[in-house]
Amino acid sequence: MNDRLILTSQVKKKATDLGFSGVAIARAEHMDAEAKRLEQWLSKGLHGEMSYMANHFDLRVDPTKLVPGAKSVICLLYNYHTNETLGTEDEPRISRYAYGKDYHTVVRKNAKSLLAYIREIAGQVEGRCFVDSAPVLERDWAKRSGLGWVGKNTLLINPSKGSWFFLAEIICDLELDYDLPIKDYCGTCTRCIEACPTQAISADGYLVDGSRCISYLTIELKNEIPVEFAGKMDSWMFGCDVCQQVCPWNRFSTPHQEPDFLPSDALKQMGKKDWEELDEEKFNLLFKHTPIQRTSYRGLKRNLEFLKRKA
Repeated sequence: MNDRLILTSQVKKKATDLGFSGVAIARAEHMDAEAKRLEQWLSKGLHGEMSYMANHFDLRVDPTKLVPGAKSVICLLYNYHTNETLGTEDEPRISRYAYGKDYHTVVRKNAKSLLAYIREIAGQVEGRCFVDSAPVLERDWAKRSGLGWVGKNTLLINPSKGSWFFLAEIICDLELDYDLPIKDYCGTCTRCIEACPTQAISADGYLVDGSRCISYLTIELKNEIPVEFAGKMDSWMFGCDVCQQVCPWNRFSTPHQEPDFLPSDALKQMGKKDWEELDEEKFNLLFKHTPIQRTSYRGLKRNLEFLKRKA
């Protein structure tokens, strides 16, 4: 076994030891097909008010502009699936990924530990860790590495583990053994398309109108939520899990083992009346160092008020 294979094996084992549920490696190269697809999506205005998606286009499709001399993109999955649900169809609901502490902090810490280990065993390595915080096409890299395929709901789906994962990457100038993409197994299934409360997924799948997605409307959108979505929010006040809840591949999902992703007792005790009476002090107590802090008290109150509106 040559040095490259040994290094790759060591990196993958360490990633698993650090709590990552999946690891695969893609060759760092310009993303020609993905660049064309992103350009088309942006030109149709499907990114809504997410103007940052149009920024740093060259960086998004060329890893060597993020890490000079990049040779490998180490792609990582970090499980956040839980069988615990907060809220009901009659009470405000939160996407599962936001139940606990901010995933950027939790996952980045482990990714940095992996990069530090790589430097221990391989010597001087130029590299950077990314967790949904830089112009990196995470799902496309994960697809290229063979961690899954991009489904009709445009989320990465792993055939043995489902889709309840955070994605992370280490782009580095270390040459490793590369994995291969896998085929698409969505087949004729259209459950996510049919279940989307706001019809954000195109009729043929594989394309999401970001400006219609409930996650966009409750998190990214800074202005008022358009009245056309009144009565269609399915009780979601932050994010949305519908297209994952109905996906047949998520029958293979297993609960995460990350204590930082567990909801606090105070959050679990919140009921409909508590949400109606939520004030800024309570918001800060509930959501400090969580993903929901990003939307601000004002933003969450806007979402809660909109849920009361009828079609």
